[in-house]
Amino acid sequence: MNTMPYRRCGRSGVLLPEISLGLWHNFGAADARERCRALIARALDLGICHLDVADNYGPPPGAAERCLGDLLQREFAARRDELFIATKAGHLMWSGPYGDGGSRKHLIAGLDASLRRLRLDYVDVFYSHRPDPDTPLEETVQALIDIVRSGKALYIGLSKYPPERFRRACALLAEARVPCLVHQFRYNLLDRSAEGGMLPATAQQSVGAMAFSPLAQGVLSGKYLAEALPPDSRAVRSDSPFLTPERARAESARVAAMDAVARAAGIPLAQLALRWLLAQPGICSVLIGARNVSQLDTCAAAAGQAPLSEELLSALSAL
Repeated sequence: MNTMPYRRCGRSGVLLPEISLGLWHNFGAADARERCRALIARALDLGICHLDVADNYGPPPGAAERCLGDLLQREFAARRDELFIATKAGHLMWSGPYGDGGSRKHLIAGLDASLRRLRLDYVDVFYSHRPDPDTPLEETVQALIDIVRSGKALYIGLSKYPPERFRRACALLAEARVPCLVHQFRYNLLDRSAEGGMLPATAQQSVGAMAFSPLAQGVLSGKYLAEALPPDSRAVRSDSPFLTPERARAESARVAAMDAVARAAGIPLAQLALRWLLAQPGICSVLIGARNVSQLDTCAAAAGQAPLSEELLSALSAL
């Protein structure tokens, strides 16, 4: 039964589920299609209607969009209007001078390629995946404006922009009456840097704030506290570029202390980390990754829960 709560995304008509499903590193060429199908089917059953992908997700780049496009066409075509689908461009996708960055050339070509892989006429939101200091911001923003006006995306999002560049981009978009809908940034119990810049900036601009890496790539699930690392975990996968066994265990002392707080409260650590994020002002959705239905169910159970007590919030902040 669908019990997923939805939150308004900034100052818009869009409602997003408290928990959204990201397809980074779980929908690659080597991932079993039946497992990917089961994840999307379960997400829809849970009311998780927002699916987040990017052109460079896989591995290899492009694979996650191809996987999603195939599943949308063969399994979920009748439910397209129930879904809010995001993709992005801005990271390296092909060789030569136009293969990445924020130029008009790259963003428009990148979205066209994404739509072919996704087998869609449009996406619901298209992101500039990263700021490009070598491209004038006005060029990047004008490309995003024209993309919406072309009908290839309904809304525009920004990802990983620093606060001042984010504010400038929002101002340029607003002048053209194509406001920024949402901004994605890393935010979790181990990395609270967003509180000093991005959270206040999104609130000031009335833009939805979406947190990615809410479990610090699985570190905040507590699974790396075990003496033996889980054999299929991201830290031991050869295709995981950002997490190594050493990095996974670098925060063991803090994670163990958080796990003790979670156990005392009777809440699984992963759910506690997600509920903590959902309690932060301005967060419209938390973007999770899941390798299987069990992980998805665990994360989804964090939605719609009673607010954490002040005592529990204080204990987590102290760590």
